[in-house]
Amino acid sequence: MSVWHGDLHKKKPSGGKKRAYRGKRKFEQGSFPVETVLGEPERKIEQTRGNTFKVKVLSEKYACVTDLKTKKTQKTEILRVVKNPANVDYDRRGVITKGAIIETSLGLARVTSRPGQNGVINAVLIEKEKAS
Repeated sequence: MSVWHGDLHKKKPSGGKKRAYRGKRKFEQGSFPVETVLGEPERKIEQTRGNTFKVKVLSEKYACVTDLKTKKTQKTEILRVVKNPANVDYDRRGVITKGAIIETSLGLARVTSRPGQNGVINAVLIEKEKAS
């Protein structure tokens, strides 16, 4: 079963029903979201429209973390997924998406890349708030 992004099922502006005048097409085909988790590095390469490729991260244990103060980036190990604001279920299962907060050996970092689309996990360090 696949995801379909066609618009033949929508209604007409008048409110009437659109009748399908053709079948589904390859360019209307979508895909299920990749839920990147913590584990041994595993990637999937998919061919997309225009004969280009998409690298999807299925699981990864390293991230490229940038410190905005020193402007230095280094590859560090991901210890755990602290929070994922995209979905409460992702939060519980430890799925890494853009915006997820991960704990690394350098400290807490926010993921800035899209692992299921870009094929890499990039993150920036979060400054620790001072207790006043």
